[in-house]
Amino acid sequence: MSTNKTQPTQTSADAFIAAVEHPGKREDAKVLDALFRNVTGVDPVMWGPTIIGYGSYHYRYDSGREGDICRVGFSPRKAKHSLYLLSCSAAGDEAPFAALREKMGKYSRGKGCLYVNKLADIDLAVLEQMIALSWNNSLERYPG
Repeated sequence: MSTNKTQPTQTSADAFIAAVEHPGKREDAKVLDALFRNVTGVDPVMWGPTIIGYGSYHYRYDSGREGDICRVGFSPRKAKHSLYLLSCSAAGDEAPFAALREKMGKYSRGKGCLYVNKLADIDLAVLEQMIALSWNNSLERYPG
């Protein structure tokens, strides 16, 4: 069985954010970090070279594949911020997320995340609700 490529690292999330090249993305990353910290109550850990994650859980699929991943997180990518929230993807959509997405503003969806160009395009209060919902869902599905 293969292991996940994305593993926690010893890299400082604060140092990573400070090194984000584009000033607008860097400022947005600071806002996102504060928002995720406030909602989750935990300090971030870098997962791989670019994902800033909060909390972690162990999963096991019916196929036997298992691993560890952050409960919620984000990555300030060059093109768009990637927001990693449990049950927000097209494949695992849930009614509460759908209702919140309608109010969120300008975003796009990927297989397991939401993409936002800049924070000015979205309602941060709605994003805060989505982070909280995702955090709570992950605690219910993957306790401990």
